[in-house]
Amino acid sequence: MNKNSPTEFEMTATADCPKFEFVSTRIVRHRQIAKDTWQMTVESESLASRTLPGQFFMVRIAGLNDPLIGRALAMFDMHCDSSGKPSAISVVYTVKGKFTQVLSNCVAGDEVELWGPLGNAFPTEPVDHLILVAGGVGQTPMLTLASAALGKRTFGNAAPPARSSPAGYAKRVSLCYGARTKEYLAGLPEFQSTCSDVHIATEDGSLGHRGRVTDLLTSLLNEPTQGTRRIACCGPEPMMHAVSELAKQYNTPCDVSLETPMACGIGICFTCVAKVIQPDGKWDYKRTCIEGPIFPAESICWE
Repeated sequence: MNKNSPTEFEMTATADCPKFEFVSTRIVRHRQIAKDTWQMTVESESLASRTLPGQFFMVRIAGLNDPLIGRALAMFDMHCDSSGKPSAISVVYTVKGKFTQVLSNCVAGDEVELWGPLGNAFPTEPVDHLILVAGGVGQTPMLTLASAALGKRTFGNAAPPARSSPAGYAKRVSLCYGARTKEYLAGLPEFQSTCSDVHIATEDGSLGHRGRVTDLLTSLLNEPTQGTRRIACCGPEPMMHAVSELAKQYNTPCDVSLETPMACGIGICFTCVAKVIQPDGKWDYKRTCIEGPIFPAESICWE
């Protein structure tokens, strides 16, 4: 295969498997953006033109069988060529295990394999104030969401925003971003240039508020209400549970993007199931890769 000519194989959708593409391509940029955190950009016109904020890809290193299983990584950004046509996508990951350690050693020109886009996308209902809450690497799906909500960019095959305004479907987008220390905050320049306002919390107080990201959310929710509000959240499960409780307390709709470990990404292996409350009040297992990764916060059985 010619490294300069990405190959794409489209899978046919079935009742139990989404339509996705298998893409073998090359890394065009790979850089460390925070402590133990990397941003990898790969060529794929098709994935760049189809993927919506909140969707993800399964990623493998071409020709490597150890580790064999891919890793689920959300789209962090979409890139266009000189003519403005979508041409590449970026993912962000932290180095934690064997796969990410090996991946962090890859350089521009190395081949990787992806299949996607997978999962559902964030809702696009009109809202006056969209509050994004991220902990750790949970900021990954938030950049494209902020861009789409404010009407700065369009992604995939999304329908035109319901609100007929150049400002997109949100008037204001705030990011509440928490990490252990400032060294772990990734993508701050991009968020500061995209979001309406950015609020930082670190556990050690090295940058922004000393404390939890939920403290920042509480402050925003205590602002005088000016229209409708909605929360989008991604990060460690205890943090998302706490955000869900705050959303309930303040009667604010909240969507969470679960970070459940996955093996296949297409609903076959059933390793990524989550307990989700059904309309009858009982819970059932739902596959995060198919029915999710984004769910209404109130539908998740957190305990």
